[in-house]
Amino acid sequence: MPSESVSSRRAPPAPATAALLTLLYVACASVAGVAVAADRQQLYFRAPAAATDPATPAAMRSLAERALPVYQDSDREQFLRNLSALQAVAGEYGAASATRQSLREMRRGAKPAHPEAGVIYDMYVRAKASEAKDHVPFEQAYALSFRDVVGHLSDREAYTITRWLGTPPAVFQDSVQRAFDELRSDKMISLEQAVALVSTYLSFEVYRAVAPLVPPLVSEDDERRYVSDDNVQITTGKGTSVSALVVRPKSSSAPLPALLEFTIHVAPQNYAKECAANGYVGVVAYARGKRGGAGTIVPFEHDGDDARAVITWIARQSWSDGRVAMYGTGYSAFVAWAAAKRAPPALKAFAASGTLVPGINWPMSGNIFLDSSYRWLRRVTQSKDADAAPDDEHARALDQSWYQGGKPYRELDRAEGGSDAAFQRWLNHPSYDQYWQKMLPYRKEFAHVNIPILATTGYFDWGALGALFVYAQDAEFNPHSDQLLLIGPYEHGAIERGVAPLLRGYALDPAALVNLRELRYQWFDYVLKSGARPGLLKERVNYEVMGANEWRHAPSLQAMGNRTVRLYLDGGAEEQGRYRLVGHEPTHERFVEQKINLADRSDAEQVRSDELLTKSLDLRDAVAFVSGPMRRPIEFNGRLAGQLSFVTNKHDMDVAMTLYELRPSGEYLQLFAPAYRFRASYLEDRSRRHLLVPGRHERLAFKSDSLTSVRFQAGSRLVMVLGIVKQPGAQLDYGTGKDVSEESLGDARVPLDVKWSSSSFIDLPARR
Repeated sequence: MPSESVSSRRAPPAPATAALLTLLYVACASVAGVAVAADRQQLYFRAPAAATDPATPAAMRSLAERALPVYQDSDREQFLRNLSALQAVAGEYGAASATRQSLREMRRGAKPAHPEAGVIYDMYVRAKASEAKDHVPFEQAYALSFRDVVGHLSDREAYTITRWLGTPPAVFQDSVQRAFDELRSDKMISLEQAVALVSTYLSFEVYRAVAPLVPPLVSEDDERRYVSDDNVQITTGKGTSVSALVVRPKSSSAPLPALLEFTIHVAPQNYAKECAANGYVGVVAYARGKRGGAGTIVPFEHDGDDARAVITWIARQSWSDGRVAMYGTGYSAFVAWAAAKRAPPALKAFAASGTLVPGINWPMSGNIFLDSSYRWLRRVTQSKDADAAPDDEHARALDQSWYQGGKPYRELDRAEGGSDAAFQRWLNHPSYDQYWQKMLPYRKEFAHVNIPILATTGYFDWGALGALFVYAQDAEFNPHSDQLLLIGPYEHGAIERGVAPLLRGYALDPAALVNLRELRYQWFDYVLKSGARPGLLKERVNYEVMGANEWRHAPSLQAMGNRTVRLYLDGGAEEQGRYRLVGHEPTHERFVEQKINLADRSDAEQVRSDELLTKSLDLRDAVAFVSGPMRRPIEFNGRLAGQLSFVTNKHDMDVAMTLYELRPSGEYLQLFAPAYRFRASYLEDRSRRHLLVPGRHERLAFKSDSLTSVRFQAGSRLVMVLGIVKQPGAQLDYGTGKDVSEESLGDARVPLDVKWSSSSFIDLPARR
């Protein structure tokens, strides 16, 4: 929960929850600013060493006391917000409480659609005023304030407020520290900076004071609002069962529709209570063998049948109105599709975000196996209870040591202590064959999935490859499809963590700062409760145009663009070490040659940046092709496609392609992430391998599962980086034509030699 006013100069708070960052961004964008005179008002301030320094409270109190007499603002609401913060930090809690009362009275005429941040501060200053005036211990005063305020809120409002209150104080401590560090060299600061700093510091003080008091108060409030059963056992077969958590709102005595998440992850955070707060029965079911369920933990293979059994069980309960909808991200999104394949009558809709599609984007992507998939397998199968937190340092070290060792990929599981049957089974199916196809609807089976579906994903979501794959399949094979797609500049998990205003160095357009989880509930209300259709979901495809700060809507992926821009990979003239992208096929065929020493491991410890906005390109094992500057603005909306023409000395190779906007400022904006990667032998057909012929001129048509939408301004250039996948963290194809899992460093004696022809081209859907 952010402070109610912020400085435009202050550095953004350290990342914690993206939802908080979004609220903070919106608050900043809405601040009218202090009066013009504030620009001339300067206050002495020496930033303390740390937010937790013993001298900090006195320093901040002094600053607030000196700012109070001179602070003005023509915006009455903003004035009252900031005035109450200055009063509270100055220790004038009675005055701060009265100011906040004035603010509430001013807002009384227009009831907001959602709870406001001010409720957090109302409870705090009221308790502090009672402590100062009536000598009531703060703990007791805050409990009375909490019960009086939260107790009168609706379930939904109370859930929102208590979720905000669960934010760790460290989030606000980091914000204060960043502000101190930015101001450290200054002896005088503007009144505007002072007011913003005081507001930021107040947030830290509030959350630090109430953090130990909130959990028991929330538990007490939950007991009054909900009926919870966290140990339901649902039989799914002979000797197998799944464990489930069920939360129902006491506010409704009538049967309700249920929202179900089926997951393999046991984490402290789940959304059963949130579903109940939104007027549904919330059910979270765990894969067999997890959290008390009976059976062996095996990802993917049983979840569709088990989810069908859970849905059938829910529909038979007295508290159920017979309708079930599913939701989730990644694995849970996979289970929703797996359940839909089995068409349980009670399943009426589902919302899938960043869908994990076995055989497409997990445990391999573009038929290239990922080291992270094996580590994930170990985490979810070795513990029936809470999943172990990912250890990034250990993962990086393992990837590097394995890459350096050059052993056959089939032995990867031995590096962590023994053979894993599920992992070996995956490696036995490097194609998208029947083993993977049977897990989700396949081709004509999509025609039987005739329920409303909301698919959400992002241009920077690794799950986009799966989400767009099933979306395209559904669109092709289901003439009655009722699937909506929403996509924007988001990464995986944005619907849970919230949309941050700054994503890996890239500042999102304000239009993109959408509460995706709230949108999901609006869509469920529309589908299950005859609510209004969310305004953002106007068409089958709904997408935010980066750089244009607006949402667009189209009836299909193909309709996102009204023309196609074809650019050829000119291997002739270079521009600053880069080759050219040109609008016509060169008269004479030219080649850009790459020689990759697949035995070289000197790059094992080189860390690749994941920033989306950078000053330079990483061209290790890659070449760049750069277009001329755009003469006028243009939008690129859709999926990258084209044809690669080349000659190589190998039977196979793994290719990576990435697009960037090179801005006139010299910055590169990556247009989708991760890079579009594929094994050349599977590009024609994911389900069957077609080896290359060394020395032959090959032509491979491609259409990526990566999608982007961006408006280029005049002067921007399009950059395509084309290279070979050779780095820690992914299976390495040595090009012998053997099973890649059996290849090793001994197969790298001959370097990969590939010559990219100037007859290669890319096609980008565009709109002027």
